[in-house]
Amino acid sequence: MEFVKIIGIGFITCFAGLIVKQIKPEFFIVVILCGCVAILLMLVNQINDIVKYFSSIINKTNVDYSVFQIILKVMGVSYLTEFASSICCDAGSHSIADKIVIAGKVTILCLILPIVTKLIDAIIEFLP
Repeated sequence: MEFVKIIGIGFITCFAGLIVKQIKPEFFIVVILCGCVAILLMLVNQINDIVKYFSSIINKTNVDYSVFQIILKVMGVSYLTEFASSICCDAGSHSIADKIVIAGKVTILCLILPIVTKLIDAIIEFLP
């Protein structure tokens, strides 16, 4: 039922933002940010559950923990990039949103370089 509450907060934030935009447009982004932060805070427990689940998988499979950390970081960067980009789009700054997306992609590429290196090393090991 947490998801229904999140949808409710989303609708309330959206409607409040529309009303505030007509009365005091400079406060529109503040209303949107407050709603977004409230939704993110509601997701903290679910994110914690996901991390625990992945940790248990890592413990069972004996996969290198650094790989798990990289995957979590990549997921975090991708979600935060989408979040920040959407807020910029809502505020009408599409060019800034595009730059945030590019920055997110470059950051993800930098984060996965150790995994790519391990993969290439493993491939080289199997070559004659």
